[in-house]
Amino acid sequence: MVSRVEVTDAAVAVIEKLKALHGPLLFHQSGGCCDGSAPMCYPRGEFRVGGRDVFLGTIADTPFFIGAAQFEYWSHTQLIIDVVPGRGSGFSLEAPEGVRFLTRSRVFTDAEAADLPAPVTGEVWAEGVPA
Repeated sequence: MVSRVEVTDAAVAVIEKLKALHGPLLFHQSGGCCDGSAPMCYPRGEFRVGGRDVFLGTIADTPFFIGAAQFEYWSHTQLIIDVVPGRGSGFSLEAPEGVRFLTRSRVFTDAEAADLPAPVTGEVWAEGVPA
């Protein structure tokens, strides 16, 4: 089964380093101002997932969410989370490491799109499905 979100090996290495420093993490991608639609990485207990946020899956054993409005734009694509040199947002945990997470994407094929599971909202995820 195809997944809605994937991660590069380089991004996994940064995520693992951040988990060692900060404990369990959570990703959220919004369409907000500061860093636009950059994926943001937070300590899991320090970001409140909204009831309309959409759970896309996990990357490096870390849940990844996207804002509902952004999901409408990106629902036909697989997000691929990568990392590049440079300073990202001061709110995202990787900023002091001199790198920033970046979202790449590719359009699902018709067969992949037909095989995608129904989206799970943050409200359902918060109730423990899926962890």
